[in-house]
Amino acid sequence: MLTKILRLLSCFALIFVQVYPAFAQNRVIDGKVIDSVTTSPLPGVTVRIGGTRSGTTTDANGSFRLTVTSAAHELIFSSIDYTSQTIPITNLNTLVVKLATSSRALKGVEVISVGYGTLDKREVSSAITHVGASELKSVAGNNPLMSLQGKVAGLTISNTSTADPNSSPSIQLRGVSSRSAGLGPLYVVNGVPGGNIDNINQNDIESIDVLKGGAASAIYGTRGSNGVIIITTKKGTGDSKLVYNGYVSYDKLTKIPDVLNAGDFRKYRVNATPARGIDYGANTNWLKAVTRSPTYGHKHTVQLSGGTASDNYFASADYRDANGIDLRAYKKEYGARINVNHSSKENVYTVSLNVAPRYMHTSNSDQGNFNNAITLNPTLPVYDITGYHYINTGFFSNNPVENARLIKSEAEIKELDISGSLKVNILKNLSSTVTISGIKSSYKNLYFSPSTLTTIVHANQTTKTNYASQEQKDNDQKNIEWMFNYALNSKRNHFKVLGGYSYSYFNYQQFSANNYDFPFDTFLWNNLRSGTWNGGDKGNGQNAVSSTQNDSRLAAFFGRINYDFDNKYILTLSIRHEGSSKFGVDNKWGNFPAVSAAWRISDEGFLKDRFSWLNDLKLRADYGVTGNQDFDNYQSLLLYGGYGYFPFDGTTYQVYGPSQNINPNLGWEKAINFNAGIDFEIFKSRLSGSLNYYVRTNKDLLGYYNVPLPPNPQSQTFTNVGTMKNSGFELQLNAEVIKNNAFSYNISLTTAYNNNKFVSFSNKLYQGAPFQDLAGLPSPGSPGTIQRLQEGHRIGDFYMLKSAGVDANGALLVYKKDGTVVTANQSNADDKQFVGNGLPKFSGSLGNTFRYKNWDLNLFFRGNFGYKLFNMQAFYIGTPATQSDANTLRSAYDPKSKYSKLTNSSTTSLASDYFLESGSFVKIDNVTLGYSREINSKYLRAFRIYAAASNLHTFTGFKGGDPDLYPINGLTPGVQENLNFYPATIQVLAGLQVTF
Repeated sequence: MLTKILRLLSCFALIFVQVYPAFAQNRVIDGKVIDSVTTSPLPGVTVRIGGTRSGTTTDANGSFRLTVTSAAHELIFSSIDYTSQTIPITNLNTLVVKLATSSRALKGVEVISVGYGTLDKREVSSAITHVGASELKSVAGNNPLMSLQGKVAGLTISNTSTADPNSSPSIQLRGVSSRSAGLGPLYVVNGVPGGNIDNINQNDIESIDVLKGGAASAIYGTRGSNGVIIITTKKGTGDSKLVYNGYVSYDKLTKIPDVLNAGDFRKYRVNATPARGIDYGANTNWLKAVTRSPTYGHKHTVQLSGGTASDNYFASADYRDANGIDLRAYKKEYGARINVNHSSKENVYTVSLNVAPRYMHTSNSDQGNFNNAITLNPTLPVYDITGYHYINTGFFSNNPVENARLIKSEAEIKELDISGSLKVNILKNLSSTVTISGIKSSYKNLYFSPSTLTTIVHANQTTKTNYASQEQKDNDQKNIEWMFNYALNSKRNHFKVLGGYSYSYFNYQQFSANNYDFPFDTFLWNNLRSGTWNGGDKGNGQNAVSSTQNDSRLAAFFGRINYDFDNKYILTLSIRHEGSSKFGVDNKWGNFPAVSAAWRISDEGFLKDRFSWLNDLKLRADYGVTGNQDFDNYQSLLLYGGYGYFPFDGTTYQVYGPSQNINPNLGWEKAINFNAGIDFEIFKSRLSGSLNYYVRTNKDLLGYYNVPLPPNPQSQTFTNVGTMKNSGFELQLNAEVIKNNAFSYNISLTTAYNNNKFVSFSNKLYQGAPFQDLAGLPSPGSPGTIQRLQEGHRIGDFYMLKSAGVDANGALLVYKKDGTVVTANQSNADDKQFVGNGLPKFSGSLGNTFRYKNWDLNLFFRGNFGYKLFNMQAFYIGTPATQSDANTLRSAYDPKSKYSKLTNSSTTSLASDYFLESGSFVKIDNVTLGYSREINSKYLRAFRIYAAASNLHTFTGFKGGDPDLYPINGLTPGVQENLNFYPATIQVLAGLQVTF
């Protein structure tokens, strides 16, 4: 027994002898972490003992204290926005560590969002354009993507009413992609597909990545055909700070139509033989009467951020108040955004939360009032002794000032984007992430027209006098996505593997109610039951209310493999297997594969050693299949609808019957995409850029096709038929022309060429006509359509009479089909021919950035080239033959203008290429001058003041106003179909940014 005890004591003694020196050698290391440039202390830096999970963080003064053992050999310092640094442990007990910001240490390296993840720019093998927050234009726009206009080759952002604070741009990537489905790209906000683009404050944007190639966007399957725009908002950093951003905006009319004033109207219209107008005795500038020019707006943003590498936060709040250039439009909005990220001490899991609410109250513009203003007789008064003057002449026969001030059209909009994610690091190179998100938007539309309108009073109406309505629209999207990421590096082989599942539920609800004949106009829309027209003793209630609800579901499995060998040979493979409830019962699921490859040829010895000026050269090629399911729900189902109300045996019944044909094969539009490109950096990376060539063939285009009756209950079926093709080149260049400590000059150039062709309207099952006439012009008269979408032709082809000049009697001459020349009123529809195209062949922009010490100046030019516009102003009010008692452009009586020759009213409403003009333009799109200063103060860290001007001047030969206000997206580019003229403005901003 004693022997066993002695042996046990000996073991304890041996263990103690081995362990005691280790404890005896434990020591404490004190230190401080500072910025390598400013030497300011860095709080929240993670300090970890190499090879372990033990560590600490620096305090508010950048200081730390850490106990280490003799087994510890190094300390690892890491912080957001700074390059990690490893320091060997020596005999020193006090350390001073200097960290360099990542932007300085990794100059030229960009992190690109590629959908469900990020890659270093050097690893990307498909066509993606990355735009940082500092590259966005300073504009006061309703939509943050207006600041991206002209920055991405092939991305067309068109807004025909930029001075309306409630307007939204039309956005199209690489040409038209559909006949009947949506044309806009998919928005992904902070990783959530289908994000609400209007619920983003431009000041909160960190970066925007535009996925242009099919291989990049194929990971989003049925929603990727029109491209994908990924927006990443700012997150917290290790540097706590408070930032204020604010600006005041000023808009003033520019390039307004030069119409006759009252004196000239009397001279040219009233005193004409025969008379073309009546003198009502007044002198009115109608355009000025319906305009607020200049108009003002302001916006304020407060941002708070901070934290550590493991715990950080970003919070912002913004307020905007802006008036439109017209009398009625305004917008007030309040928004907020909170991003919170937390990682466990051992980095086992990371939790993220994003919340973004927004509230908007708007008054909608009446864009038709501008049309009214430029066509009204200027001798008509706005007011008379009774109040607003009653007008029953001209194109629109109403008083636009009265309409703008008395008719109310408002909206209350609420939006909420919320997402939360949990990432678990299962192994060092294996992680799993679950993201749950919701996107909600609610629109309450309010409208009221009073009984005091002169059009009501002078008509002696006793019913349907005042009118009010309310409409509620609610959109709700819920998503859940579960992903696994695995990374493996084996010598020179590098793998990144992604696999995931996605599910989305979409729900739409609408309810509306309206009524007439309220006892008081003061009720507005707040007491609909008090109206006596619908319901009550009138019995007109069938149309008083309406409601609807529909939903859809989207589910997908997806995967991607990124592989590279020696960082030179890059290969990416992806596939998405996706199904939608929108599709027919026999066609619910589809596969969307993609492959892309790249060769970083500059890393090959035969180039690297011979051309020292070549810094990077990468060749790319990709192929991908994407889809488009952006069409209404239930289109594949047999639907029943109401066929009116019929009395039977003293009771009124609503009759129902089939309202839509069933189509079990209805599916997604399919796009087959090919892209080849080159990325390069030369001369010490002072010149860099990319060149892309693409071909996209859109098949199975959606549309309505004629079918026999019976067996079908309806004469048309919504189905997949038709093919169109887009191809083009895109070039993006960036150059550091001058670079020294005091002064620098950088240039950015983008240009794009697009060509398309509509291939076919038919397939083996459905046979459509070889063409479709589009772009119908409004009254007065019956001008008809002026464009034709035809097999074998480009989208946007003008199809109308071909002009042969003007005869001695002032009548328009045109060519008939057989080549003979007749007056236009002797021609017919068979004499129309293709005479031009409204889609720009080229678009481009040029940015110039100058920096001198603390000053910066940016000059940005943008333009479109090689297309025609139909001059709507000249056609309707630009000739002496314009409708009687309507105003005209001054050029109608200028002998130098070709439109002044059209004096014969017999050919007034006949459209021809006489009114086609080149739409090419170059404009000084944006000029920004700023001054920035860092301040070494405990109260204030930095500030920046700036002034910006947009749309300063447009160089163009087009006579119909600003050509940029003509739509160039969609199926009818180059035509303002509804004659809605909303004037252009010069916008000036004065802004201040302060960092505390």
